[in-house]
Amino acid sequence: MPKYDVTVTCPIHDSFRVQQVAGMFDVPLAAKSSERFEVELPTDDESWQIGLIVGPSGSGKSTVARHAFAEDLYAPSPGRGGESTWPADRAVVDCFGELPVRQVVELFTAVGFGSPPSWVKPYVVLSCGEKFRCDLARALAKGYRLSAVGCQPDSPSGREPKAKSQQRLVVYDEYTSVVDRTVAKVCSAAITKGIRRGRLPCRFVAVTCHYDVTEWLEPDWVLDMATGQLSRRCLRRPTIELAIHRCRVAAWELFKRYHYLSAGIAPQARCYLTTWDGVPVNFCATLPVIAKRKHRRFTRIVTLPDFQGLGIGMRAVAAVAELHRAEGFRINVTSSHPSLIRHCKRSPLWKAVTVKKTGTNPSAMTKFPQYRSSAGRAVVSFEYLGV
Repeated sequence: MPKYDVTVTCPIHDSFRVQQVAGMFDVPLAAKSSERFEVELPTDDESWQIGLIVGPSGSGKSTVARHAFAEDLYAPSPGRGGESTWPADRAVVDCFGELPVRQVVELFTAVGFGSPPSWVKPYVVLSCGEKFRCDLARALAKGYRLSAVGCQPDSPSGREPKAKSQQRLVVYDEYTSVVDRTVAKVCSAAITKGIRRGRLPCRFVAVTCHYDVTEWLEPDWVLDMATGQLSRRCLRRPTIELAIHRCRVAAWELFKRYHYLSAGIAPQARCYLTTWDGVPVNFCATLPVIAKRKHRRFTRIVTLPDFQGLGIGMRAVAAVAELHRAEGFRINVTSSHPSLIRHCKRSPLWKAVTVKKTGTNPSAMTKFPQYRSSAGRAVVSFEYLGV
C-alpha cells in the first residue's frame, strides 16, 4: 500500500493588516506557512473500482489527489462552472471529439443525463445539475480508449472488458460541489451502477467535502482527510421506496417539457404519478392499442432530470404494467431511447416483439391521422410478460 507524504508551503507577505490579524487572533507569523499530509491509498493492482477522498474544506483533499493522481485528475476550469471549456455555439452532444454518438449517449445516460431535448442544447443554457452531469460525462469519456486492444462495454465483438487494473482511472475534484444534495446522491448512484455493470470502462475516484454521497456512491475505499484514515468498505445504497398513484392528465404539465417527443398527450390516457418521499419523480401513461381489445401501450414515460439514472422510470413502468396485467390487459412499450431498449432486452419481464428500423410506415396511419407514428425513427416494441 503506497504512502504519500505531501508538504505544501506558501509565503507570508508582511503588511500592516497581516500584523493586525496576527495580534488580534494570536496567529504565529513566519516567512512561510506549511502543512503536511501523510496518507495511504490503495495500489493499482488491488481489486477496486470506486474510491472516495472526503473531508472538510482545507483538509488537503485536492492536494493529495493532485500528488497521487496528477495525470488522471479532472476539474472543470476555469472556475467551477467550466463554461469557457464548452463551446457556446454547439450542442453538448457535439463536444466529445471523435467519440461515436452511441458512446456519448451511453455516457449521458450513465450519469443520469437522460433527456434528449437537453443533449441538443449548448452547455451554457443548461441547468446547474445538467452542467454538472455534462462535466462528469466529459471526465468519464477518458475511460473509452479507442484502440485495437481496447474493449468497450457491450462490445459486439463479444470480447471481455479489460481487467480492473488496466482500466483508465478518472479522478473528479470538487465532486457534487455545485449541485443540490438530491442531485448529488442520485448522480452518485447512477455512476456506481454504470461502473459496476461495466457500461463505464474505468475506475473512478471522487474528491469532495460532502460526506452525504458516501453511501450512494458505494465506494470500495474511503480516505477521510479529517482523520487521515483509509478504510475499505462497500456500503449499501439506501433503500428507495416509491409510491405510484393514479392521477389526472393535468399532472403531465410538470413533465411534458422533458419528453423527447411531442409535449401533447391524449385526454383519454390512463395516467400514473410516481413519488419518492412525497416528491413527484416520474409520470407514465397508457392508451388502448388501435383495433385490439384488451391491449394497451405506454404513450408517455418521463422521469424528472434530477432523478434520472436510478432506474426509477422502468421500475414505475413495470409496476404499472403489472397493474394492467392484473386487469387482463396485454401491455407494450415502444421506444427509440437506448437506455430503455437496453433495459428491456436484458430484463426477463419483457420480450421484444417488433423491431422497426425506420419506424411506422406513414401510409399505414392514414386511417388514424390523430395517432402519432414513429416514422423515421428506429424503434423496438416490447411486451410485458409479468413476474
